Amino acid sequence: MPGTVLVTGVLGCLGAWTALLAARDGWRVIGYDLGHDDRRLKAIASPKEREAIEIVRGDVTDLDQLARTLGRYAVTHVVHLAALQVPFCRADPPLGARVNVVGTVNVFEAAKRRGLQTTVAYASSAAVYDEQGRILPRTLYGVYKLANEGTARVYWQDERVASIGLRPFSVYGPGRDQGVTADPTHAMRAAARRQPYRIGFGGKTELHYAPDVAHAFLLAAQAEPTGAFVYDFPGEPVSMAEVVAAIEAAAPEAAGLVTFEERALPFPERLPGERFPCPVTPLAQGIEETVEHFRREAEDGG
Repeated sequence: MPGTVLVTGVLGCLGAWTALLAARDGWRVIGYDLGHDDRRLKAIASPKEREAIEIVRGDVTDLDQLARTLGRYAVTHVVHLAALQVPFCRADPPLGARVNVVGTVNVFEAAKRRGLQTTVAYASSAAVYDEQGRILPRTLYGVYKLANEGTARVYWQDERVASIGLRPFSVYGPGRDQGVTADPTHAMRAAARRQPYRIGFGGKTELHYAPDVAHAFLLAAQAEPTGAFVYDFPGEPVSMAEVVAAIEAAAPEAAGLVTFEERALPFPERLPGERFPCPVTPLAQGIEETVEHFRREAEDGG
Protein backbone atom coordinates (compact mmCIF):
# COMPACT_ATOMS: atom_id res chain seq x y z
CA MET A 1 0.00 0.00 0.00
CA PRO A 2 1.47 3.41 -0.96
CA GLY A 3 0.38 5.05 2.32
CA THR A 4 -2.51 7.00 3.79
CA VAL A 5 -3.57 10.07 1.86
CA LEU A 6 -5.84 12.80 3.20
CA VAL A 7 -7.84 14.47 0.42
CA THR A 8 -9.47 17.73 1.52
CA GLY A 9 -12.52 18.80 -0.46
CA VAL A 10 -13.20 15.16 -1.30
CA LEU A 11 -16.81 15.87 -2.30
CA GLY A 12 -15.77 18.32 -5.03
CA CYS A 13 -14.99 17.28 -8.59
CA LEU A 14 -11.21 17.03 -8.29
CA GLY A 15 -11.44 15.74 -4.74
CA ALA A 16 -13.72 12.90 -5.80
CA TRP A 17 -11.49 11.96 -8.73
CA THR A 18 -8.33 12.12 -6.61
CA ALA A 19 -9.85 9.91 -3.91
CA LEU A 20 -11.14 7.42 -6.47
CA LEU A 21 -7.83 7.11 -8.33
CA ALA A 22 -5.93 6.83 -5.04
CA ALA A 23 -8.24 4.04 -3.86
CA ARG A 24 -7.78 2.22 -7.16
CA ASP A 25 -4.01 2.49 -6.71
CA GLY A 26 -4.13 0.90 -3.27
CA TRP A 27 -3.91 3.94 -1.02
CA ARG A 28 -5.78 4.17 2.23
CA VAL A 29 -7.95 7.21 1.46
CA ILE A 30 -9.29 9.61 4.07
CA GLY A 31 -11.66 12.10 2.47
CA TYR A 32 -12.02 15.33 4.45
CA ASP A 33 -15.01 17.56 3.75
CA LEU A 34 -17.52 19.69 5.60
CA GLY A 35 -20.36 18.86 3.22
CA HIS A 36 -22.71 15.91 2.87
CA ASP A 37 -23.48 15.99 -0.86
CA ASP A 38 -21.68 12.95 -2.29
CA ARG A 39 -23.28 13.05 -5.75
CA ARG A 40 -19.93 13.54 -7.51
CA LEU A 41 -18.43 10.49 -5.86
CA LYS A 42 -21.55 8.50 -6.69
CA ALA A 43 -21.36 9.67 -10.30
CA ILE A 44 -17.84 8.35 -10.92
CA ALA A 45 -17.25 5.56 -8.39
CA SER A 46 -18.92 2.21 -7.90
CA PRO A 47 -20.40 1.34 -4.49
CA LYS A 48 -17.41 -0.93 -3.79
CA GLU A 49 -14.98 1.86 -4.71
CA ARG A 50 -16.81 4.31 -2.46
CA GLU A 51 -16.50 1.88 0.44
CA ALA A 52 -12.71 2.20 0.12
CA ILE A 53 -12.91 5.96 0.75
CA GLU A 54 -13.41 6.86 4.40
CA ILE A 55 -15.19 10.20 4.73
CA VAL A 56 -14.40 12.40 7.72
CA ARG A 57 -16.68 15.40 8.28
CA GLY A 58 -14.20 18.17 8.83
CA ASP A 59 -13.63 21.88 8.28
CA VAL A 60 -10.27 23.14 7.00
CA THR A 61 -10.85 26.38 8.90
CA ASP A 62 -10.61 24.38 12.17
CA LEU A 63 -6.87 23.84 12.67
CA ASP A 64 -7.14 21.65 15.77
CA GLN A 65 -9.63 19.32 14.11
CA LEU A 66 -7.50 19.06 11.00
CA ALA A 67 -4.31 18.37 12.97
CA ARG A 68 -6.07 15.71 15.06
CA THR A 69 -7.28 14.02 11.89
CA LEU A 70 -3.77 13.77 10.46
CA GLY A 71 -2.63 12.13 13.66
CA ARG A 72 -5.65 9.89 14.23
CA TYR A 73 -5.41 8.32 10.79
CA ALA A 74 -1.58 8.30 10.64
CA VAL A 75 -1.73 10.35 7.43
CA THR A 76 1.43 10.12 5.32
CA HIS A 77 0.41 12.31 2.35
CA VAL A 78 -1.89 15.30 1.87
CA VAL A 79 -3.72 16.51 -1.25
CA HIS A 80 -5.41 19.81 -0.41
CA LEU A 81 -8.28 20.64 -2.75
CA ALA A 82 -10.90 22.20 -0.45
CA ALA A 83 -11.85 25.66 -1.71
CA LEU A 84 -14.73 27.93 -2.61
CA GLN A 85 -14.82 28.80 -6.31
CA VAL A 86 -15.04 32.18 -8.02
CA PRO A 87 -18.80 32.87 -7.70
CA PHE A 88 -18.85 31.92 -4.00
CA CYS A 89 -15.80 34.06 -3.20
CA ARG A 90 -17.44 36.98 -4.99
CA ALA A 91 -20.70 36.49 -3.09
CA ASP A 92 -19.06 36.19 0.34
CA PRO A 93 -15.43 37.42 0.33
CA PRO A 94 -14.79 36.92 4.09
CA LEU A 95 -15.97 33.31 3.91
CA GLY A 96 -13.95 32.78 0.75
CA ALA A 97 -10.84 34.07 2.51
CA ARG A 98 -11.43 31.85 5.55
CA VAL A 99 -11.83 28.71 3.49
CA ASN A 100 -9.33 29.38 0.70
CA VAL A 101 -6.59 31.24 2.57
CA VAL A 102 -6.90 30.37 6.27
CA GLY A 103 -7.86 26.82 5.33
CA THR A 104 -4.66 26.44 3.34
CA VAL A 105 -2.55 27.94 6.13
CA ASN A 106 -4.13 25.37 8.44
CA VAL A 107 -3.22 22.51 6.10
CA PHE A 108 0.44 23.56 6.14
CA GLU A 109 0.41 24.14 9.89
CA ALA A 110 -1.17 20.73 10.50
CA ALA A 111 1.44 19.14 8.23
CA LYS A 112 4.17 20.86 10.25
CA ARG A 113 2.70 19.69 13.56
CA ARG A 114 2.38 16.17 12.19
CA GLY A 115 6.04 16.26 11.14
CA LEU A 116 5.01 15.26 7.63
CA GLN A 117 8.06 14.23 5.61
CA THR A 118 6.29 14.14 2.25
CA THR A 119 5.20 16.79 -0.26
CA VAL A 120 1.90 18.59 0.32
CA ALA A 121 0.07 18.77 -3.01
CA TYR A 122 -2.38 21.64 -3.27
CA ALA A 123 -4.58 23.32 -5.86
CA SER A 124 -3.61 26.76 -7.04
CA SER A 125 -5.27 28.08 -10.20
CA ALA A 126 -4.81 29.75 -13.57
CA ALA A 127 -6.81 32.56 -11.93
CA VAL A 128 -3.52 33.94 -10.56
CA TYR A 129 -2.90 35.28 -14.11
CA ASP A 130 -4.46 38.22 -15.92
CA GLU A 131 -5.31 38.29 -19.63
CA GLN A 132 -1.69 39.00 -20.61
CA GLY A 133 -0.31 36.12 -18.55
CA ARG A 134 1.04 38.32 -15.77
CA ILE A 135 0.77 37.25 -12.13
CA LEU A 136 -1.99 39.78 -11.51
CA PRO A 137 -5.25 38.08 -10.48
CA ARG A 138 -8.51 39.78 -11.46
CA THR A 139 -10.75 38.00 -8.95
CA LEU A 140 -10.72 37.52 -5.20
CA TYR A 141 -10.47 33.79 -5.86
CA GLY A 142 -7.27 34.39 -7.82
CA VAL A 143 -5.93 36.67 -5.08
CA TYR A 144 -6.59 33.96 -2.50
CA LYS A 145 -4.86 31.32 -4.63
CA LEU A 146 -1.83 33.55 -5.09
CA ALA A 147 -1.70 34.05 -1.31
CA ASN A 148 -1.61 30.27 -0.93
CA GLU A 149 1.43 30.05 -3.17
CA GLY A 150 3.15 32.53 -0.87
CA THR A 151 2.10 30.53 2.18
CA ALA A 152 3.60 27.40 0.67
CA ARG A 153 6.86 29.17 -0.11
CA VAL A 154 7.25 30.52 3.43
CA TYR A 155 6.38 27.19 5.07
CA TRP A 156 9.24 25.62 3.11
CA GLN A 157 11.56 28.51 3.91
CA ASP A 158 10.81 28.56 7.65
CA GLU A 159 9.58 25.05 8.49
CA ARG A 160 10.78 22.81 5.65
CA VAL A 161 7.24 21.72 4.78
CA ALA A 162 7.60 20.76 1.12
CA SER A 163 4.85 21.39 -1.41
CA ILE A 164 3.79 21.38 -5.04
CA GLY A 165 0.95 23.61 -6.20
CA LEU A 166 -0.77 22.95 -9.52
CA ARG A 167 -2.59 25.60 -11.55
CA PRO A 168 -5.30 23.94 -13.64
CA PHE A 169 -7.25 26.10 -16.07
CA SER A 170 -10.62 24.91 -17.39
CA VAL A 171 -11.24 21.49 -15.87
CA TYR A 172 -13.86 19.35 -17.59
CA GLY A 173 -15.28 15.87 -17.19
CA PRO A 174 -17.78 13.95 -15.04
CA GLY A 175 -18.27 15.66 -11.69
CA ARG A 176 -17.48 19.18 -12.93
CA ASP A 177 -20.77 20.93 -12.31
CA GLN A 178 -19.99 24.37 -10.84
CA GLY A 179 -17.64 27.29 -11.34
CA VAL A 180 -16.95 29.80 -14.11
CA THR A 181 -15.38 27.29 -16.50
CA ALA A 182 -17.83 24.41 -15.97
CA ASP A 183 -19.84 25.32 -19.09
CA PRO A 184 -18.04 22.96 -21.53
CA THR A 185 -18.92 20.04 -19.24
CA HIS A 186 -22.52 21.23 -19.00
CA ALA A 187 -22.54 21.31 -22.80
CA MET A 188 -21.28 17.72 -23.00
CA ARG A 189 -24.00 16.60 -20.62
CA ALA A 190 -26.66 18.43 -22.64
CA ALA A 191 -25.38 16.93 -25.90
CA ALA A 192 -25.56 13.42 -24.44
CA ARG A 193 -29.23 14.13 -23.72
CA ARG A 194 -29.88 15.83 -27.09
CA GLN A 195 -30.61 19.13 -25.35
CA PRO A 196 -29.50 22.63 -26.41
CA TYR A 197 -26.82 24.44 -24.42
CA ARG A 198 -25.01 27.76 -24.84
CA ILE A 199 -21.50 27.99 -23.40
CA GLY A 200 -21.15 31.36 -21.71
CA PHE A 201 -17.71 32.23 -23.10
CA GLY A 202 -15.65 31.90 -26.24
CA GLY A 203 -12.13 32.63 -27.34
CA LYS A 204 -9.44 30.10 -26.55
CA THR A 205 -8.73 28.29 -23.31
CA GLU A 206 -6.90 25.21 -22.11
CA LEU A 207 -9.17 22.33 -21.19
CA HIS A 208 -7.89 19.84 -18.62
CA TYR A 209 -9.56 16.46 -18.13
CA ALA A 210 -10.51 15.96 -14.47
CA PRO A 211 -9.01 12.44 -14.11
CA ASP A 212 -5.71 13.74 -15.53
CA VAL A 213 -5.60 16.59 -13.02
CA ALA A 214 -6.43 14.24 -10.14
CA HIS A 215 -3.66 11.88 -11.23
CA ALA A 216 -1.24 14.81 -11.31
CA PHE A 217 -2.08 15.74 -7.71
CA LEU A 218 -1.29 12.19 -6.61
CA LEU A 219 2.01 12.31 -8.50
CA ALA A 220 2.81 15.66 -6.86
CA ALA A 221 2.09 14.26 -3.39
CA GLN A 222 4.63 11.49 -4.07
CA ALA A 223 7.38 13.80 -5.33
CA GLU A 224 10.60 14.18 -3.38
CA PRO A 225 10.12 16.81 -0.63
CA THR A 226 12.77 19.23 -1.88
CA GLY A 227 11.11 22.66 -1.92
CA ALA A 228 8.01 24.70 -2.66
CA PHE A 229 7.14 24.53 -6.34
CA VAL A 230 4.22 25.76 -8.43
CA TYR A 231 3.43 24.50 -11.92
CA ASP A 232 0.87 25.17 -14.61
CA PHE A 233 -1.00 22.08 -15.76
CA PRO A 234 0.08 20.85 -19.22
CA GLY A 235 -2.24 21.56 -22.13
CA GLU A 236 -2.78 23.41 -25.38
CA PRO A 237 -5.22 26.25 -26.04
CA VAL A 238 -8.33 25.34 -28.02
CA SER A 239 -11.10 27.54 -29.33
CA MET A 240 -14.69 27.03 -28.25
CA ALA A 241 -15.46 26.27 -31.89
CA GLU A 242 -13.05 23.33 -31.67
CA VAL A 243 -14.62 22.22 -28.42
CA VAL A 244 -18.10 22.31 -29.94
CA ALA A 245 -16.86 20.34 -32.95
CA ALA A 246 -15.40 17.68 -30.64
CA ILE A 247 -18.67 17.48 -28.72
CA GLU A 248 -20.60 17.04 -31.96
CA ALA A 249 -18.16 14.35 -33.10
CA ALA A 250 -18.81 12.48 -29.84
CA ALA A 251 -22.57 13.10 -30.03
CA PRO A 252 -23.56 13.49 -33.71
CA GLU A 253 -27.22 13.40 -32.73
CA ALA A 254 -26.70 16.76 -30.96
CA ALA A 255 -25.28 18.59 -33.99
CA GLY A 256 -26.23 22.28 -33.86
CA LEU A 257 -27.51 22.15 -30.28
CA VAL A 258 -24.35 23.45 -28.57
CA THR A 259 -23.38 27.09 -29.15
CA PHE A 260 -21.17 29.61 -27.37
CA GLU A 261 -20.78 33.30 -26.58
CA GLU A 262 -17.98 35.17 -28.30
CA ARG A 263 -16.56 36.88 -25.21
CA ALA A 264 -13.26 35.49 -23.97
CA LEU A 265 -12.41 34.58 -20.39
CA PRO A 266 -10.31 37.13 -18.44
CA PHE A 267 -7.29 34.80 -18.51
CA PRO A 268 -4.45 34.19 -20.98
CA GLU A 269 -5.19 31.80 -23.83
CA ARG A 270 -2.04 29.85 -23.01
CA LEU A 271 -0.70 29.39 -19.49
CA PRO A 272 2.81 30.90 -19.43
CA GLY A 273 4.44 29.06 -16.52
CA GLU A 274 6.50 25.89 -16.25
CA ARG A 275 4.36 22.79 -16.78
CA PHE A 276 4.05 19.87 -14.40
CA PRO A 277 5.32 16.67 -16.03
CA CYS A 278 2.36 14.31 -16.20
CA PRO A 279 0.40 12.41 -18.86
CA VAL A 280 -2.65 14.04 -20.44
CA THR A 281 -5.59 12.59 -22.33
CA PRO A 282 -6.15 13.93 -25.86
CA LEU A 283 -9.06 16.37 -25.93
CA ALA A 284 -11.17 14.36 -28.39
CA GLN A 285 -10.80 11.24 -26.24
CA GLY A 286 -11.62 13.07 -23.01
CA ILE A 287 -14.73 14.65 -24.51
CA GLU A 288 -15.83 11.33 -25.99
CA GLU A 289 -15.43 9.60 -22.61
CA THR A 290 -17.31 12.41 -20.85
CA VAL A 291 -20.20 12.37 -23.32
CA GLU A 292 -20.40 8.58 -23.03
CA HIS A 293 -20.48 8.87 -19.23
CA PHE A 294 -23.39 11.31 -19.42
CA ARG A 295 -25.14 9.12 -22.00
CA ARG A 296 -25.00 6.14 -19.62
CA GLU A 297 -26.14 8.38 -16.78
CA ALA A 298 -29.18 9.47 -18.79
CA GLU A 299 -30.01 5.86 -19.70
CA ASP A 300 -29.87 4.97 -16.00
CA GLY A 301 -32.28 7.77 -15.19
CA GLY A 302 -29.70 10.12 -13.68
